[in-house]
Amino acid sequence: MATEEELFASVDALLEEEPQLPSPAERARLREAAGITQARLAAALKTSTQSVKNWENGRSEPKPPRLEAYQRLLKGWAAKYPAPGAPGASTAAPAPAVAPQPEVSATVAGPATAAPVEAPPAQAAPARPASLPAASPSRPAAKRTAKPVDDPRFPHGPLAVLDGDGSAYGVDGIVLDCPAATVPELVEWTLRESGLGAAKLNRHGKDSDPLIVLTASAAVRLGLPERLEGHEQRRSLRLPEDHPVVKQVAKAKWRLTQRGFGPWARIYRTAQGTRRQCVQLAVLSWDALDERSWPGVAEMEPADVARVLGMYAQRVITPRGSTAVSGLELMTALRPPTRAVQDRATGNWVPGHNPGSLGTEPMDPAPPEATPEHPVVVNSGWTGGFLDEEAYQWVRDVDLLTDEECTLPYAVGLDLNTAFLAAANRLVVGLSAPDHFHAPAFNPKIPGSWLVDLSPIEPDPRLPSPFTPSGERPTGPAWYQTHTVAYAQELGHDVHPIEAYLRRETGAYLDPWHDRLRSAYVDTLADLGVTKDLSDTEFLAAMERHKDVDPALTAVLAAVKATVKGGVGKLRERPQGRRYQEGERWPALQRPTWRPDIRAAVISRARVNMHRKLRNMAAMTGLYPLAVLSDCVVYPSPGDSPLDFLPYAASGKPQPGGFRLGPTPGLAKLEGVRSMLWAVGLMEQGLNPARHIKGGDAVLDEGE
Repeated sequence: MATEEELFASVDALLEEEPQLPSPAERARLREAAGITQARLAAALKTSTQSVKNWENGRSEPKPPRLEAYQRLLKGWAAKYPAPGAPGASTAAPAPAVAPQPEVSATVAGPATAAPVEAPPAQAAPARPASLPAASPSRPAAKRTAKPVDDPRFPHGPLAVLDGDGSAYGVDGIVLDCPAATVPELVEWTLRESGLGAAKLNRHGKDSDPLIVLTASAAVRLGLPERLEGHEQRRSLRLPEDHPVVKQVAKAKWRLTQRGFGPWARIYRTAQGTRRQCVQLAVLSWDALDERSWPGVAEMEPADVARVLGMYAQRVITPRGSTAVSGLELMTALRPPTRAVQDRATGNWVPGHNPGSLGTEPMDPAPPEATPEHPVVVNSGWTGGFLDEEAYQWVRDVDLLTDEECTLPYAVGLDLNTAFLAAANRLVVGLSAPDHFHAPAFNPKIPGSWLVDLSPIEPDPRLPSPFTPSGERPTGPAWYQTHTVAYAQELGHDVHPIEAYLRRETGAYLDPWHDRLRSAYVDTLADLGVTKDLSDTEFLAAMERHKDVDPALTAVLAAVKATVKGGVGKLRERPQGRRYQEGERWPALQRPTWRPDIRAAVISRARVNMHRKLRNMAAMTGLYPLAVLSDCVVYPSPGDSPLDFLPYAASGKPQPGGFRLGPTPGLAKLEGVRSMLWAVGLMEQGLNPARHIKGGDAVLDEGE
């Protein structure tokens, strides 16, 4: 006969077992009796509709903590809707607790044989994240980041972050069960079952491929190394061709792009008709998310990583590599090179040039627009000089400081919000190949490169020259982009170009790129509590605390800013690698978006915009800058705030033409405040105060 201790031990063992669920058929019966769709149940349990289907047909079982929640729900339904013939069961059909809702069916992007996947109902909107800033009672709530995914083909959003336990964390808190144990299985699951992807940004473009982000534990589970050797050379990171995972991919008839299996890997098969078969992987432990562009994100929990990348994908684009790569890809996604046109002879629809785009073929620049190692320079023996349209790096001669300036107590730095983005607004650039002209009449409406002598123009020594990035006066004829020459004309000088390379076909190619990134920047700042309706005093206070509101949103903001600068920089990507020899074509030259002339146009306009503000500030306030570095300028000030020296009208409104505070691109924010003595000490050593004013102690004996 069993003792009491033995009976208690047996009972305790039963209690410690995982909760037992009803049979799969009973689970489906209870849900249908309650009038709840599979999609709605998936939304409640923060999982996928496909997972609920798998639970109800016996293909898989839920894992904790979803297991306990699902069991509790089923027990509640079982009490309300007992099985027919069970004790207490009513002979009448039970009234559903909620009126049944139609299930929306959609097909996951992938092979044509993919099974239909149900999209979440429209009313199942995600809850507001608790970490978002609360709306001020005196102001309307800022527009929120999270929007319900409304494309039925991609019910689970653009991406997921996979951990080592097989949980794939998606946008809006959803979690998918991923059974894949190898990379090929992961690719198949992503395309056939996950419901991941994003709709195209332009009707002539392509849908975004789904992105799977791998945590370190997920990478190891799939047979990948936790870290890659040669970590210090990030650009060349990739698995060797004989690695088992690379062989698995090839054996399963999948392909890798030329950059191989690195921190960002694209795995694909040839598209079937209009259906793409491509998945992108990002490995967190291989530094896929650069700390400079994605501060703190690589150390976040998978759900938080998904939230950051999901917001970026919704506002900008599904990440496709570094923020620089994403910035360049965004240009093409918004201005696709081709569109469907009807062939007059056959009546068939074929790809044709999309007006306003850069087309599908790469285009060589004019020699002065190229880099010294470019084939058009090396093969032609060009010695005529190059465009030098770069951002400012200028420090005023310390001997030109007045006694009055030196007695002011503070040096205050102002930073222009996304200055390159502001410069891209309504910017007309060349779309066709350059044509060569001798002694042309200058036309400010034609984009191109002009050989002009601007050295006779006498600059104000207290301001940087608007014609050179160093701020020094030109010494003779040089190549300039159209906006630089037009500004010389605006200043009242008669310009006579000696030579020019101009483009006949023009357009505002960057307009949609500007508009999308501007909205992303402004909306993210608004979510951080920095809205357009703030007074200047309120704006400064909001900017001082905005980085403490929500680390996820702060990371999105940093990524948006990095996308702007990186995207512009990618327009003139230089060759990489020790084996490169001058005159060889490098991979970036095969892109239609390798356009150094467009990069020069953006930077030229940004520098001209900066100089125009500097000149207007001097006219309105009598103040001259101490230093300028790209989009940051440092002024001497009687107080420790920009409010102490910025020009305001008697009404209290900012004077137009100078620097103005605000959250939109082109307006200014406080970069930092230091003592005037500190700034003069740097200037005496030829160092740039604008480089160091943001924070921390500058080392006065350290070279820049």
